[in-house]
Amino acid sequence: MAGGDRGYLLTEQPNPHSQNLDQLSALEIAELFNQEDLKAVAAVGRENAAIALAIDLTAAAIANGGRLFYIGAGTSGRLGVLDAAECPPTFCSDPELIQGILAGGMAAMVRSSEALEDRAEDGAAIIAQNQIGDRDVVFGITAGGTTPYVHGALQAARQRGAKTIFFCCVPPEQLPMQYDIEIRPLVGAEVLTGSTRLKAGTATKLVLNTISTGIMVKLGKVYGNRMIDVSVTNSKLQDRAVRIICDLTGLDRHAAAELLEESGDRVKVALLMHWRHLDAHQAIALLADHQGHLGKVMQTVET
Repeated sequence: MAGGDRGYLLTEQPNPHSQNLDQLSALEIAELFNQEDLKAVAAVGRENAAIALAIDLTAAAIANGGRLFYIGAGTSGRLGVLDAAECPPTFCSDPELIQGILAGGMAAMVRSSEALEDRAEDGAAIIAQNQIGDRDVVFGITAGGTTPYVHGALQAARQRGAKTIFFCCVPPEQLPMQYDIEIRPLVGAEVLTGSTRLKAGTATKLVLNTISTGIMVKLGKVYGNRMIDVSVTNSKLQDRAVRIICDLTGLDRHAAAELLEESGDRVKVALLMHWRHLDAHQAIALLADHQGHLGKVMQTVET
């Protein structure tokens, strides 16, 4: 996929609405970006069916002992690393469950190493290095769809039996692929021609946020719309944990804080202790019997 004229790709075409970008005032620039960014949101909405498939496939894989790997280069890869890094503090999830792989490694998070995206063999090698197998899911992210590093990784993952998800912002007729799930939000031409860190990057973050959160919902990390597996690691998160307990139990802050402490700073355990009049050990055991899913406990255990 390296080399060749990519001008035919939707992500590389000039945007007729920004032809005079260099002549606009600051306010006009801001208004233009806002108008174009709305197109990214709408484009993601048109991919909801594929996004839902990705949530269900990946949640099932993780529940079966698998992992999710985001893989990309440049902005695409950085957004994957970011989404993966935010899951453990939000959901108290094992950092191994959702991982981000960036061409060039962590050094490329802050210093561009875009030339590495042309090495398909490096993508294949990182799949072997992470011992990706038939329980895992590999999610390749590439705005323009042509990144050799990503395709090398996806093809190697398929050979090892892993499920594959492909994200790009170009239509199938421009770039036909055959992966298990394809998510293609067609955001249109960028305000700054070819700068896919803009609308394509926005669409990428929206999709990844939706998928990772949806996975955690399916895995029982959420009750109602509360992050009941929040990792209580600082004062902000402790306050959030206490407020969740207050809101869901009706306890005052002092009682909620005491309950949180008794639970070992585990909101899910604290809630079950209160609702079922259990001690921490009993609540933990009951949750373990239901794969840690508080909603299932509440549905099956009699009051």
